[in-house]
Amino acid sequence: MTGAILIETLLNGLITGAIYALIGSGIALIYGTTRVLNFAHGEAMMLAAYAALILSTTAGLPLWLAALGAILLVMAGGVVMQRAVIAPILAREDWSFRIIAATIGLSIFLQSAAQLIWGEGFSALPYFFDGVLVLGPVRMPWQRIAILIVALVALGLSALLLYRTRFGQMIRATAQDAEAAEAFGIPAARVHTMVFALSAGLAAVGAIMLAPLLSVNPWMGVPYILKAFAVVILGGLGSFGGAILAGFLLGIIESFGVTLTSSEWRDVISFGLLIAVIWVRPYGLFSTREG
Repeated sequence: MTGAILIETLLNGLITGAIYALIGSGIALIYGTTRVLNFAHGEAMMLAAYAALILSTTAGLPLWLAALGAILLVMAGGVVMQRAVIAPILAREDWSFRIIAATIGLSIFLQSAAQLIWGEGFSALPYFFDGVLVLGPVRMPWQRIAILIVALVALGLSALLLYRTRFGQMIRATAQDAEAAEAFGIPAARVHTMVFALSAGLAAVGAIMLAPLLSVNPWMGVPYILKAFAVVILGGLGSFGGAILAGFLLGIIESFGVTLTSSEWRDVISFGLLIAVIWVRPYGLFSTREG
């Protein structure tokens, strides 16, 4: 493996890992705060890509403005989902299985609705950045570089929100004990709603930056939600930082694995790593708890 291939492989791993981190951190944030596993999280990606596509092509908005509008729309959708679907179920005592069934059902419903509305065809979102970055023998499309930069900014801002603001303190207090947080005047129900909005926004950022490289279709979120759940388990269930680190780690391991073998081994490598980690460290690589 030459130096150029090594650098390109590492960059590709970081870029893929950035997408995994964006989606996985949202799932981890929801689970850490509400103990809900959201199986419809991948559809936030799909809806964000379609929203950006419609706003940019049909409505004629500039691409960056369309992207911002799509993110806000998907965040609003996260609020609606939490209020209309999740909150009523959480009010019941026997909510664990109901939540799983409801989010899986919502995922299937949204995929089917997208298929009915937009069809089974594949669409493409325009590139945000054209051209290729050339540094000696290393070549990387600017669009892929932008994915990494935007993801790092989004994750960094989210971390600042969680660990350096009053709202972040409210989220962490609610995650530790919602009833105790309520007793101290923290509106746990409102915190849960905002967590769903933030998580949907992270997924939307990843989807919109990735959409120019992929086809926008009703099922585009499915492969990424599977990897995101792997990331959440690898990082430790409910660990926001753990999901970010695990996302980048998985992306890098996948990238080098594919370079050394072939793309057909991508999922074998990912889920083989997941099985190995569960066997050796079932509570996650970056979790401090064994129970």
